[in-house]
Amino acid sequence: MFTDRLWISARHHVRFYPNAVTLSPGVTAAETVAGRDTSGSYSVKDSFARLDLAGQGLEPLFEAEWIARLPGPAPATQDDLCWSAVTGDAELARWETVWAQGAAPDGRLFRPALLADPHCTVLACHREGSLVAGAIAYTSGPVTGISNVFGAGIDVDRLWASVLPAGAALRPDLPLVGYERGADLAAARQAGCRVLGPLRVWARGLA
Repeated sequence: MFTDRLWISARHHVRFYPNAVTLSPGVTAAETVAGRDTSGSYSVKDSFARLDLAGQGLEPLFEAEWIARLPGPAPATQDDLCWSAVTGDAELARWETVWAQGAAPDGRLFRPALLADPHCTVLACHREGSLVAGAIAYTSGPVTGISNVFGAGIDVDRLWASVLPAGAALRPDLPLVGYERGADLAAARQAGCRVLGPLRVWARGLA
C-alpha cells in the first residue's frame, strides 16, 4: 500500500528493505504495523524519528540524519578516481561483490533490471583499472537520492568528496539527498551536504 502518509508492505521479506516507511510526521505507531506477520521479522523506517515502536515489539536498529546537497558547482579536485555508470550485468555482479566486501549474500540483491530503469544509475568508481567504490543514484520527482555509497581502501572524506560531484553530474539541476550516520555523515557534511533532520529504523528479528 502506498499513500501520501505511509508506504507499507507488511509481509515481504526482502533483505535490507523495511516493511514500512513513514511519509508524514503524523503517522501513528499502529499504522506502521498494520497487517504484519507477528511470527517473522519486521522493520519500520520512521522518516521523522517521532515514533516509539517499543510497544509494538520493535527495537531501534539505528539512527541517522537526512542530508542534502543543493545544486551548484562542485569544488575543483584533482583525483585519480574515475566514476562511470554500470551498463552490464557482469559489471553489476562485480559491483555487488565489492559493495558486500567480498561476502555477497545468497542470491543477487541487485538485479539486471535495475540497469534498465531510466530513473536509476548504478555508479562505479575505478582507480588504475580496479573497481574501488560505488553508489546508486535514483531520481524521483524534484530530487536525486544517493545511497549504497561504499569504498574499498579509500578514505571516507575522499570518497564523499568524489561521489557527490559524480552523483550531481547526472542531474545538475536537482539536489542530492540521502541519509547517513557516523563517519559517513561527517564526511558528507565536510563535502558540502547540509543536515535536514533525524530518522530512526526500528526492527525485530533481523539478527
